[in-house]
Amino acid sequence: MDNHYHLLIETNSPILSKEMKYLNGTYTQYFNRQHQRVGYLLQGRFKAILVQKDAYLLELARYIALNPVRTQMVRSAKAWCWSSYRATAGYEENDASLTTEWILAGFDKTKRVTQQRYRDFVS
Repeated sequence: MDNHYHLLIETNSPILSKEMKYLNGTYTQYFNRQHQRVGYLLQGRFKAILVQKDAYLLELARYIALNPVRTQMVRSAKAWCWSSYRATAGYEENDASLTTEWILAGFDKTKRVTQQRYRDFVS
């Protein structure tokens, strides 16, 4: 997205707000130095939503994957290179920091079948 991003994370940290403030502030400072600019980079404040049901977790994952499609930045979720969708759907290798099992667990036990069902669900 041009002025915000979405993260779907699981944390036990009671200081998530503090960690997000650090992440956003550090990145903004880095970006501003690199592009010789000043001021805010991201729209609005950090927002957190507590996800308690598996069905809502999957809906949220789909919403995030389709956000660039709905804003007409790309034609398909697969085309957005800044998303974990391609790795979760099995189109590319997972980064070591990306955990996809908790999303895919809602579809099947076999990874290949699970990834296909996830792709169908998002499309």
